[in-house]
Amino acid sequence: MKANHIAAALLVPLLWGLQYAVIKAGLTVLPPLFFAGLRFAVIAAILIPFVARIRHTEIRPIFLIACFMGGMNFACAFIGLTRSPAGVAGIANQLWTPFTLMLAWPILGEKPSARMVLGVGIALCGVALSIVDPRLAVPVIPTLFVVGSAFGLAIGNVLAKKFGPFDPVKLFAWMSFFTAFQLLGLSLIVENGQIEALHRASSSEWLAFAFTVLLGGIAAFITWFWLIARFSMARVAPYALLQSIFAIGAGVVFRHEPITPVLILGAAICVAGVALSQWPSASRPRTGDGTQRITRKVATHFFSANQRNK
Repeated sequence: MKANHIAAALLVPLLWGLQYAVIKAGLTVLPPLFFAGLRFAVIAAILIPFVARIRHTEIRPIFLIACFMGGMNFACAFIGLTRSPAGVAGIANQLWTPFTLMLAWPILGEKPSARMVLGVGIALCGVALSIVDPRLAVPVIPTLFVVGSAFGLAIGNVLAKKFGPFDPVKLFAWMSFFTAFQLLGLSLIVENGQIEALHRASSSEWLAFAFTVLLGGIAAFITWFWLIARFSMARVAPYALLQSIFAIGAGVVFRHEPITPVLILGAAICVAGVALSQWPSASRPRTGDGTQRITRKVATHFFSANQRNK
């Protein structure tokens, strides 16, 4: 990888990490489900004119993917971020990778190795350590919503692999379309004061909204796919592990969140567990073995959606 490739690989997790603090800024005024739904509506409006029309046979699978990768993922993430610190949320969201590998077993018949199971356990311990840090007083329920977000994202990734392959930009665009309706509809049912919030939103909230759409969403997404079109996922994916580090830094700098040794240790343990679950086997995989295929393809489908991540 040349210097410009490395810079791009660092830019993507930086944008995704910053997005946690930016979303929290927007949530000071905008209701979480309304914020997330409006975000996806704008992304869909920008991207759909540039992608192919959705085929009849694609409507059901993309809608189902949107229910989990979009609706469940972002509903839980934005609700959790109303109270969970940005740094802790960034750590908890890393669980999407080991969750994906574990869900591939019952849904796709891809049995995880003992190393993957160990990695999942280590990652969960890291998140738990971050939550129970007494110096941070992290609210457990909102953070569990973020964990639920990672679980929804994992289900969506496995469904994308099951029903795919899809053109990634087309999937992102039409998934955003369906997700916008899901989240805005849910917002109408359980939230109130949406119109008033739009009037009360200052330039800071609208800048936060623009960041999540243009930079944390579309720009990060396009940059990531520019990278994976040129390099293997094994070369590129480790850079995504930096997302939690950038999320912690963004929380400290922009949200004045405290940073403690326990939080740093929890982040390190979580990242180590995720890395272990993704680490390629030393031996060459057998013909027909699906473990390496699911790791790479599911990761690819995730990054086609996570603009949004978070």
